[in-house]
Amino acid sequence: MSDEHSDQPHVFPEGRKPGEKLFAALTIVIACILLACIAWQTTWLPGKGLAAQPRFWPALALIGTIMFGVLNLMRRLEKPRTPGRWQEALVWIRALEYIGWYMVYVALIPFAGYLISTIAFCSLLALRVGYRGRAVLFAACFGLGVVLIFKTGFNVKIPAGQIYDYAPESIRYILLRYL
Repeated sequence: MSDEHSDQPHVFPEGRKPGEKLFAALTIVIACILLACIAWQTTWLPGKGLAAQPRFWPALALIGTIMFGVLNLMRRLEKPRTPGRWQEALVWIRALEYIGWYMVYVALIPFAGYLISTIAFCSLLALRVGYRGRAVLFAACFGLGVVLIFKTGFNVKIPAGQIYDYAPESIRYILLRYL
């Protein structure tokens, strides 16, 4: 093979990056677990065609994920071992913190309401990632914008927070309906 195109970027790089084998294996395991649970999560509708069945498309997607995950893993196993896969896995585990932040946010909405929870979530997340000053104010404004777009603009029905029960009668309807 000549080196006339050696300065061109590789579409399919030959080497392996840390964590690729682990990622492929986890993809296969998670897709297999989800496929095993599909009967409990979806239904089969009598009299409907295969493509109209609620579990057909999710099952097809999971089968494809497993198939391509296996192909990816086989390809990764051909390459020499790359050090650093557990450091890469640690990065993934550290990212789970943000799922925790989101779960607290979702749990807080029925108590504090969508407006307060969203503004607090955006502001605290901005602080968590290291922003200070005006950036936190922008995050709070972003949260307010999200609430206004979803509740007022798109008319999304989100349960009101219990805190709104303590609002004066004159503004309670506005809080419940629009914020």
